[in-house]
Amino acid sequence: MRLTNKVAIVTGAGRGLGKGIALKLAREGAKVVIGDAVERNAHEVAEEIVKVGGSAVAACADVSKRIEVEAMFAAAAAFGPIDILVNNAGINRDGMLHKMSDEAWDKVIAVNLTGAFYCLRLAAQQMRERGYGRIVNIASMSWLGNFGQANYAASKAGIVGLTKTAARELAKKGVTVNAICPGFIDTEMTRGVPQNVWDAMVGKIWAGRVGTPEDVGNVVAFLASDEAAYVTGEVINVSGGMVL
Repeated sequence: MRLTNKVAIVTGAGRGLGKGIALKLAREGAKVVIGDAVERNAHEVAEEIVKVGGSAVAACADVSKRIEVEAMFAAAAAFGPIDILVNNAGINRDGMLHKMSDEAWDKVIAVNLTGAFYCLRLAAQQMRERGYGRIVNIASMSWLGNFGQANYAASKAGIVGLTKTAARELAKKGVTVNAICPGFIDTEMTRGVPQNVWDAMVGKIWAGRVGTPEDVGNVVAFLASDEAAYVTGEVINVSGGMVL
């Protein structure tokens, strides 16, 4: 229970990776705001946490819209000041660079990068005043570049740059900022890939298995805790050895 009574916002927490992170933080004692663009999903996760004795509230928010981000933070105020922010919300609109539409580019950048900035900026304002905070940004191994993902890779590279800049600016204010790059994780999204692609991805993982949302959640929980007070500006791969 490393996070007892800490207040956490997790974006994109209505399913998949974000849900796994939110559940882990709740098990560690945090009061969790379940942010998600799909209201039903957010409420289902919040209810799941409450049913097992945890504290959670749902907040429907498209992070690419500043006014909705502000409303999500306002909803979190019911629990108290924000201690932890996990920027997890993200989408993909894959396609070859020469065929990528303006819309596919703009939407991915708006959600994955601008949305993270909106959330981080608000969290930074509050955390600076209190002299305490933990921010964890979910990037991706794709920040190094990935075939057919020019928009997604650019957004995640931006997350890495944003993380390192924020870490420099906030370190003396008692706020840590780190990024996690998940590998191939078993979620609703990855289960949709063809079996041959699944097998090929697993073949690149030295651990010999796909990751789980819990694998990522465990690292988030550590970075969100006081145990990680001297860890900031780091980019941590959680990939089972997929990137070495």
